[in-house]
Amino acid sequence: MNIFGVGLPEIAVIAALALIVFGPKKLPELGRSLGKTIKSLQKASSEFEHELKKVVTDSEEIEAEKDSE
Repeated sequence: MNIFGVGLPEIAVIAALALIVFGPKKLPELGRSLGKTIKSLQKASSEFEHELKKVVTDSEEIEAEKDSE
């Protein structure tokens, strides 16, 4: 298993350190907030991609109209 260039042993070490630093009571809350942050970043990225494609499509249509005249 390889996530973002980080293998399973590295993930286990990071999880163990997080458990030691934040404790078992705070860890689920941190996980939820991290999940929400990642979800919002994915949504923002998707919206940006959609807007970029829209701009490219619009500019291609304008160029096609200029060429037909």
